[in-house]
Amino acid sequence: MVTNLELFADHYQIHVLDDDSEGDLSVVWTDRAFLDGLGVAEDGLAICTDTNMIVDVGFEVLAQEPDDDSDDYDHVVEASVNLVSGRMVVLGCTDYLPDAARIDAPVGWTRVRVSRRNLAAAVFPDRDCEDEPEAVLEDIRLQAWPAPCSPPRAFKYWIRPDM
Repeated sequence: MVTNLELFADHYQIHVLDDDSEGDLSVVWTDRAFLDGLGVAEDGLAICTDTNMIVDVGFEVLAQEPDDDSDDYDHVVEASVNLVSGRMVVLGCTDYLPDAARIDAPVGWTRVRVSRRNLAAAVFPDRDCEDEPEAVLEDIRLQAWPAPCSPPRAFKYWIRPDM
């Protein structure tokens, strides 16, 4: 089952946290994290977006690692999160935490794959085209499954072109 959300990606990021997280995601931004577009703490992830507006997010909890379909996406990375509470919270980084979406997941180490697409259109929308919607949304798919803790992994990178 997929939970679909529209989140405001304020400061170009969204967060995925254990419901009991007290971590500070502002300290996760290393050079590697910027390259991957993914800041990693033990109990949370900060996911970079390429737009500072509404993004579509689909969140799916799986029983096992999904197949690699990175050819269908622009940017794909994954990392481990320790899920102590059995609930993941998904929100924009400035959203009000008590109102954020909560998704049940198995307790323990969980792998989260972040697949992003529609990045060029979201960053450089064709505002002269009548067929384009008013707001072109970046599309983010989050897939989570139980797995031992392991280092972050990148499947595919999208590098934002200079404007």
